[in-house]
Amino acid sequence: MLTAILTGFLFSIFLVFAGKFFKGKLSLLASIIPLGLFLYFTQFILPVSNGEVFLKTYQWIPSFGVDLGFKLDGLSLLFSLLITGIGFLVFFYTSSYLKGHEYLDRFYGYLASFMGAMLGLVLSDNMITLFVFWELTSISSFFLIGFNNTNPASRKSALTALGITGIGGLFLLAGALLLNTMTGTYSISEMLSMQDAITGHEFYFLAVLFIFGAAFTKSAQFPFHFWLPGAMKAPTPVSTYLHSATMVKAGVYLLMRFTPVLGGEDLWNISLIAVGGVTMLYSAIHTLFRTDLKGILAYSTISALGILVFLTGLGTQEAFLAAAVFIIVHALYKATLFLVTGIIDHQTHTRDVTRLAGLNKIMLPVGIAGILAAISSAGIPPTIGFLGKELTYEATLHSEMLAIILIIAIVITKILLLYAGFVAGIKPFTGKLPQEHENVKKPGFILWFPPVLLAILGIVFGVAPFIIESSLVKPVVEAMGADASEIHLALWHGFNLVFILSLITIATGIALYFFVKPSAKLESKAARFDNISPESLLVRFNKVFIDISYFWTGFFQNGYLRNYISIIILFLVVLVGYILFGNTNFVIDYHSLSRLTIYEIGTTLILIGGIFYTVFTQSRLSAVVGMGVVGLAICLIFVIYSAPDLAMTQFSIDTLTVILFVLVLYKLPKYLKLSDYKTRVRDGILSSIFGILITTLALEVLAEPVNKNVSEFYAQNAYLEAHGKNVVNVILVDFRGADTLIEISVLSIAAVGVFGLMKLRLKMADRKRYQDK
Repeated sequence: MLTAILTGFLFSIFLVFAGKFFKGKLSLLASIIPLGLFLYFTQFILPVSNGEVFLKTYQWIPSFGVDLGFKLDGLSLLFSLLITGIGFLVFFYTSSYLKGHEYLDRFYGYLASFMGAMLGLVLSDNMITLFVFWELTSISSFFLIGFNNTNPASRKSALTALGITGIGGLFLLAGALLLNTMTGTYSISEMLSMQDAITGHEFYFLAVLFIFGAAFTKSAQFPFHFWLPGAMKAPTPVSTYLHSATMVKAGVYLLMRFTPVLGGEDLWNISLIAVGGVTMLYSAIHTLFRTDLKGILAYSTISALGILVFLTGLGTQEAFLAAAVFIIVHALYKATLFLVTGIIDHQTHTRDVTRLAGLNKIMLPVGIAGILAAISSAGIPPTIGFLGKELTYEATLHSEMLAIILIIAIVITKILLLYAGFVAGIKPFTGKLPQEHENVKKPGFILWFPPVLLAILGIVFGVAPFIIESSLVKPVVEAMGADASEIHLALWHGFNLVFILSLITIATGIALYFFVKPSAKLESKAARFDNISPESLLVRFNKVFIDISYFWTGFFQNGYLRNYISIIILFLVVLVGYILFGNTNFVIDYHSLSRLTIYEIGTTLILIGGIFYTVFTQSRLSAVVGMGVVGLAICLIFVIYSAPDLAMTQFSIDTLTVILFVLVLYKLPKYLKLSDYKTRVRDGILSSIFGILITTLALEVLAEPVNKNVSEFYAQNAYLEAHGKNVVNVILVDFRGADTLIEISVLSIAAVGVFGLMKLRLKMADRKRYQDK
């Protein structure tokens, strides 16, 4: 499994060196990668359908309980097949859609990385591994959404998507750490046996909240949904891949995966029903007010994701069955409609549905695919969409809470989704062909074959649902913790209430399609409410946040180093002073301290003299010399207390510092303009308080009994475990290697920043513009 996951990333790296070979006719060969992975995962269908679960673990960071654990069961297998199967068609389609594009190889690299990240996400059985791949999907999707990087709207959409899903990644990490605290493991499989302990734990509410935060942002649930319509700035293959099989369903996958762990409680179920219900209705209504084909499909996707969250929240075996089938339904018809939209845009150079009609006369295969996908999205027999709709209605009718309200909500949603599917899949191909499109050419086989294949599968699975019953659907239901032994899929369930609701949905949706025509007028009416939309509210909040940040930065970081130091010292004085003197047991046992010697007194007097000279001199160079005296006095203190190594280090650094300061300050004016009297008094009082506080703290530490457990451990194990005789070096490099690595990283980043500033060269025009400002 690890090889399958890494294949996408390795192919991306390969394209860095051999990308030029995939820009021409050979670009079609790129589709071999997802096709091979799809064939690889098909071999698991039979054993998984028989109840087998494949677990594979590779050691990564065993000391922290983190490993590369992967699990292939019914749920992960379904998503893996969708990711690689639809991925193959998207790669195949891209070779023609972006034919001749300057950065086609780069696009394939992003797409392959995205595929690898999604496979890693759905196969992960370790929470930290899941988080890593979760973040990789966000990063790779950022590059895909912003692929047209010369377009400011594309860049903005990519940043918005990265920002929203990135916040979700932080929630997921927090949830992983919290679940580890609750269970003592990062393994999702091990958590399955601890459901009672988890749901009864005091941190259960927080764990659920963090998982919800990750899932809702990734799967575009209200009010985090607005990043998804913005992502339509990406090329159509990206939109197809994101919406049908991969990223937007990652949040749904997370909820399904953790239903056996966190589900079964009112907090989990009611929250998902509420959020999913609001999302599906809100987004379905939006489809009435859109004229851009991608915009219609984007909001219908959000609505479909809301349905999946809603079904997961119902928490019954019937709901899990409906969700499993609807994942397949949505993947097939949504991928088809997006590919069809891409062909329309590619051939006619417009996605405005008000300007499209009669395209069947030019691109009949594409029209057939669009119409079949629209029928499946509407839930009209004999498509699999009809089966998915009936199962959804049945699960909702049998809900234990607010069944009437929920069934009304889901029926209205389905009616609106039927309308959206008809507008996107039927309207562009029926009616009279506009004059502006009479010269449009028929697309090639590579473009129209993928949507036709997906549309046909929607019919095949509807007529013969037994194909997916045992192989795909039942294992998903079992992976979600329900019994699937009595599940039998059939197109016809008899004439009952569910069938009557289906007839009402179809009749009402078709009537709505004929009576409500997409128009700019309707779109403008919806635009009136943009000021109160979640996106607008977030933009306003962001503006307020930026204003506060400017004020905060201007007040605390105003460019004066002395102010920075003063604020830092004041903060430490307040914090440490409160902790130190707020402790009622604070008593210094002076009798336990050693007596002062003449050497210590003399050195301290020299040090104090150096400080006063530095503070009151009016010469910069004299101040540097005074600070040098202070440094040498500290060296003497180290020598007195038997620390010659520290003394030599201090001496070397202090000497170098003095030399550098002299070189820097040599050409500056001889005398300083000292600060006013009040400022000097304020700084003197603050520094004196800080000095007294540190002295008191040091005396208290010296008076405490010495605990040598840590030092003895380092001394005993430095050579045995790290094979080093210098204990200090071993501590820095081995025992505290992570700290040292971080410190080196910080210094490296600072060095890069300084180097960048030193190498900054403004063009003459830029310099003039800067000077004018």
